[in-house]
Amino acid sequence: MAKRVMVVDDSRVQEVQIRNLLEGTDYEVVHYCRSGEDALAVYDQVNPDVVTMDIIMPGMDGLETAQAILEEYPEAKIIMVSSLAYEDTFDEAKAIGAKAFIDKPFDQEQLLAALNTALAE
Repeated sequence: MAKRVMVVDDSRVQEVQIRNLLEGTDYEVVHYCRSGEDALAVYDQVNPDVVTMDIIMPGMDGLETAQAILEEYPEAKIIMVSSLAYEDTFDEAKAIGAKAFIDKPFDQEQLLAALNTALAE
């Protein structure tokens, strides 16, 4: 059975890219959220195995959203996805409890490695 992935990103292009990269793998995008607020509202209904979370989004950013999800669902597996490849951003994501961090743009190998890392913990 495929592992369930929820994509949280304000860019539909990014969601489509992740969906395409996961085609034919052990992972399947089961839900897409355009905002942190949306992700918080549906997390318990979607019950994903892993979440890919963009950092820069209107409203709640990805770091705030990840923190809120992890406070309510400490078992959540979240991968931060961003073009903000700064050491302090990486450190903040790790401190919140993110399991992995991948920089945009990324390829299938990088995405699968991050997903596998997140679920191995």
